[in-house]
Amino acid sequence: MSNLPKCPACDSEFTYEDGSQYICPECAHEWPKDGATEDNTDAKIIKDANGNVLQDGDTITVIKDLKIKGTSLVVKVGTKVKNIRLVDGDHDIDCKIDGIGAMKLKSEFVKKI
Repeated sequence: MSNLPKCPACDSEFTYEDGSQYICPECAHEWPKDGATEDNTDAKIIKDANGNVLQDGDTITVIKDLKIKGTSLVVKVGTKVKNIRLVDGDHDIDCKIDGIGAMKLKSEFVKKI
């Protein structure tokens, strides 16, 4: 019998190793081998389209025309956005754009200045 730990989520004995982590086949829970808890993963790293790490307060530029749902407005390529705020969710940037107002943007459509 192997000495692998039980799954912390469902207490299953059928865990297996995959690279640097353990995986439970019953509930699909994954956790690192080094014993670190998942509480350390609260700080999600958000990167722009070029792979640069974004932080609160950064200035970014839009790299693609973005249509705004429900209106005829468009955020044009090259629009500069100052003082962004990073949030959790599908759209990970909260900001204010001059002439449009409060917006949520996806990090894949911006680049850091």
